[in-house]
Amino acid sequence: MHKEVISCELHDFIEVACMYGYRLKLILKNDQIIEGKAIDIVNSSQKRECLVIASENNTRQQIDLTELAKMQVLTPNAKFQEVLFD
Repeated sequence: MHKEVISCELHDFIEVACMYGYRLKLILKNDQIIEGKAIDIVNSSQKRECLVIASENNTRQQIDLTELAKMQVLTPNAKFQEVLFD
């Protein structure tokens, strides 16, 4: 069984976003757009790595890391601006 994962380098960008609590705009592979504050990386009940993101009303959502196409940082003066996932 092959487990789909993202590269360590891309994972590091997500960890930095969580560590600093960056506000993000995520574009998923299905073209869905999600905005919110990066909170943490967790394992879902399906054993998938997910980014926990909090929206404006503090609703938390888990996004499977393998579904990410692009991550844009909305926080001013962040350590990076945009990450593309392949």
